[in-house]
Amino acid sequence: MKNQILYIHGGTIFEQQKDYLGFLKNRKISVNRRKWKDGYLDKKLGKNFQVIRPQMPLRENAKYDEWKIHFERYFPYLKDNIILMGFSLGGIFLAKYLSENKFPRKVLSVYLIGAPFNIGLMVKEESLGKFKLRSDLSLIEKNTQNLYLLFSKDDNVVPLSHAEKYRQKLKNAHFIILKNMNGHFRTSEFPEIIERIREDVRI
Repeated sequence: MKNQILYIHGGTIFEQQKDYLGFLKNRKISVNRRKWKDGYLDKKLGKNFQVIRPQMPLRENAKYDEWKIHFERYFPYLKDNIILMGFSLGGIFLAKYLSENKFPRKVLSVYLIGAPFNIGLMVKEESLGKFKLRSDLSLIEKNTQNLYLLFSKDDNVVPLSHAEKYRQKLKNAHFIILKNMNGHFRTSEFPEIIERIREDVRI
């Protein structure tokens, strides 16, 4: 039986349409963007893992209610001892969902990677809107056996101050502070997370 990993990608959110249009006009474009979030997990973890990557609705102008509906549609396909992983906006999405809802499957581990904590990210005009976390996050820890929050010292989008805010709310979580992940985890390899996942499943 394969170990499942459900990965929620990042995204952006905007209060006003004009801010979103400005983002589209000015964001950097690249034709060569291979990242650890693409096929790296599948390649390094091998055939014993199934990596599920929902394409969340309107990732560049995200709405929490829409993401929640889409996320829950995957539940019938998930097995016990699943690993949940969220990057950036996907991280705060998982944090919010798991702090407000009992997950329907047994969760082995949750990884929140470069997840913001209740302040704007990516562009100055943004606010988190309905992605904003509640004050009590204790249900996250009750939803999983292992909770990991990963941040990078050179992250220019979600600085280490966000890690400290989570640390005040999550007393039993494991915090992993990395030295250099090429900014906001813009790296092609992520051996630290591969090693940790393998330890979780004891392969």
